[in-house]
Amino acid sequence: MEKDRQKLQRTMTSRHITMMALGGAIGAGLFKGSSSAIDMAGPSVLIAYLIGGIILLFVMQGLAEMAVRNSGARTFRDLVQSILGSYPAYFLDWIYWKMWVLNIAAESVVAAIFIQYWLPDYPIWILALSVSVLVTVINLLSVKAFAETEYWLALIKITVIVVFIIAGLLLLLVNFGDHTAVGFSNLTDHGGFFPNGPTGLIAAMLVVIYSYGGTEIIGITLAETKNPEKVVPKAVRSTLVRIISFYLLPFFIIVSLIPWNEVNGVAESPFVMVFKMIGIPGADHIMNAVVILAIISSMNSGLYGSSRVLYTQAVDGRIPKIFSHLSKKKVPTYAILMCTSALYIGVLISLFAGSKTFEFLMGSLGYTVLFIWLIIAFAHLKSRKNQPEQPSSYSVKWFPYTTWAAIIALCAILIGIIFTTSIIVTTITLVIYIFITITYVFNGRFHKNVA
Repeated sequence: MEKDRQKLQRTMTSRHITMMALGGAIGAGLFKGSSSAIDMAGPSVLIAYLIGGIILLFVMQGLAEMAVRNSGARTFRDLVQSILGSYPAYFLDWIYWKMWVLNIAAESVVAAIFIQYWLPDYPIWILALSVSVLVTVINLLSVKAFAETEYWLALIKITVIVVFIIAGLLLLLVNFGDHTAVGFSNLTDHGGFFPNGPTGLIAAMLVVIYSYGGTEIIGITLAETKNPEKVVPKAVRSTLVRIISFYLLPFFIIVSLIPWNEVNGVAESPFVMVFKMIGIPGADHIMNAVVILAIISSMNSGLYGSSRVLYTQAVDGRIPKIFSHLSKKKVPTYAILMCTSALYIGVLISLFAGSKTFEFLMGSLGYTVLFIWLIIAFAHLKSRKNQPEQPSSYSVKWFPYTTWAAIIALCAILIGIIFTTSIIVTTITLVIYIFITITYVFNGRFHKNVA
């Protein structure tokens, strides 16, 4: 009975984890990162997001298949360890944890930037602190309450994105009142479709991969999902269609309506800029509120994912057992509080870096998403060799060609990003990865000596 009391509960359904994946992926990367990506690539950012979406499709199909074949898995590590071994699983767990804790710190600052649209006299760090406290409280509630909160937050932003797409198409194609249809000249004016050449497109891929990162949080929900072998493939299919649609169509509208070289350097989101163009009183304020809710939703998913990584590490004896403690509502309280410390570190960084905090953290996060996807893809490639005859209710079509295509594309993007990203960001990321590797070696020797 005591053992059961300390287990996570399977209370999440398909609609919950679908919205969580959307909540994780449709956040600051779309609403704020969009400005950076457009600044780098111009209108060709559409190609960058299409490539990223196809890679995401191939990687997530592999994740779904592995989840179906290993229904007892709780997180990524359980899926990967039996296939690739202990070091890749350990490395994946910790870079995933690092990705989310940095991401929620970055997004708390982005939320603060958009709140400044209404409260310009308040410093970013105070606003970021307020958002951080709110997200912490939501996660300390029961898992079902968290999932319901995330579901409705994600639903709100998806609804508004649909409204944005419809309104944008009207502005592009229809004459009404004093408005003249904008058309598509902005796609080729101002330096052409590729104003910064192939280099700009490659540089934008870092933002693209960062933006799509978060979808793989489905792999963290396995221990708290009812019938994961049926629910995960369904969630993957529905999530991928929506994410690609909710990125490509809004970007197409933005770069068509607004000259690409006028998007970046403005405090407000491109989405708010477009809603201003509609001319509806208060439309920009409504959109700004939705952007803030969207970012809080993404932070919500991030805190959930990072805390569950700590929880499973503690259950397996890799870190102090205190992080495996569950509250009466089956929530890993201490794991959540540990992860929220990153939020407050982000607040401290924003004291000195201000709005630049997001750009600084985003570079490292892009690298991390790349490596997470690569490890998942390699694990999927090898999984069929380990279990070639095991029957499965879900199998990836065109295996192994799609998986190899994802791996080759990710490696090419990685090489391109190394040459187009700040040496400081690359060096800091490398130092973090080396530190994770050193801790793996140290932990291995420690457990060996104890044994």
